[in-house]
Amino acid sequence: MTQEIHGTVADGFEEVREEFAAFVAGERPDYEGQLCAYVHGRKVVDLWAGPEVTAGSLYGVFSSTKGAAYLVVALLVQDGVLDPDRRVAEYWPEFGAEGKGELTLRDLLAHRSGLIGLDAGFTEEELADDRVIAERLVGQRPFWRPGAAFGYHALTAGALSGEVVRRATGRTLQELYEERVRAPYGLDFHLGLPESEEPRFRPVQPMAPTPEQQAVLDGTPAGPHTLASIAFNTHVPWAGELVDHANSRLVRAKGPASAGGVASARGLAGMYAAAISEVDGRPPLLKPDTLALAGQLHSVGHDLVARVHRAFGFGFQATGQVWYPFLGAGAFGHSGAGGSQAFADPRSGLAYGYTRRRCAFPGGAAPENEAFVRAVHRAAL
Repeated sequence: MTQEIHGTVADGFEEVREEFAAFVAGERPDYEGQLCAYVHGRKVVDLWAGPEVTAGSLYGVFSSTKGAAYLVVALLVQDGVLDPDRRVAEYWPEFGAEGKGELTLRDLLAHRSGLIGLDAGFTEEELADDRVIAERLVGQRPFWRPGAAFGYHALTAGALSGEVVRRATGRTLQELYEERVRAPYGLDFHLGLPESEEPRFRPVQPMAPTPEQQAVLDGTPAGPHTLASIAFNTHVPWAGELVDHANSRLVRAKGPASAGGVASARGLAGMYAAAISEVDGRPPLLKPDTLALAGQLHSVGHDLVARVHRAFGFGFQATGQVWYPFLGAGAFGHSGAGGSQAFADPRSGLAYGYTRRRCAFPGGAAPENEAFVRAVHRAAL
């Protein structure tokens, strides 16, 4: 039985609804997902599907959370509170241990610090608390000479950035995000989900690969002490499943800035719309120079952790370089391990958000985003 598609699209965006409906028709009967997009601050796509999903359902968005963290850092750079080229140790003196004294904030956000994890690993309780993560990383020797290369800091990037924010302002990154971004726009994108909102949360479901996909996963080389296993904290005997992180109430309550956010597609797209466009009479959060910084390429080439070609801006993924080359230069955002995707393309005025409940194969931004993004971008132009 084909699932019903709920929601609306603006005139000219009918192709997006068609692409979404075609994808849902080919999925499992229990598929749940949401798709939202803005163009120049106007909502033009607002769709959802699933047996119990609504537009207000909330999902664990894993590393799409990092986009909110980097937006806060960008705002503080715009305010003159943070300087991208100042050494991290000038904000956070203890950080300079183990040869990290010369690393700049710019390099930290570009995944160049080498602090991808701990030799001894983190407990699940520690991964819920950015302060604890930061404290434990101070004494860790980097896994490469800081600044010499880059690799994805999957579980540490938000905590490291957040500690710089706390040292510079006396406030947590989560507090500043709530005050300056989420609350003013009423965004359903939370770094710390209130207990009162828990009924709207839909627990993340694990990936359900086909036999062919499982064969690919089984053939993927992995080792207990690789950079990837350390970065994703899977080198420890107590490592749980990916979904355990998002499905932990402790993680949702604390909202760790690397991968602990909870959002709807409306929330993801709305945040990026607010970053680049006038929304409801409010000017864009980011001024032109800050927008240019966010999307400017900082680390491009071989990612030592992911072991593939990657590109990062000022913390954000360079979305056009990493995922969708038809986007304009300077597009920036962040995807999540469960399949979520969120970004802004300042040149077309597009802000995009996608969530799904079941983790997508093979991980990261779900493959269906390719067709959705292409359709909405074509309509936006």
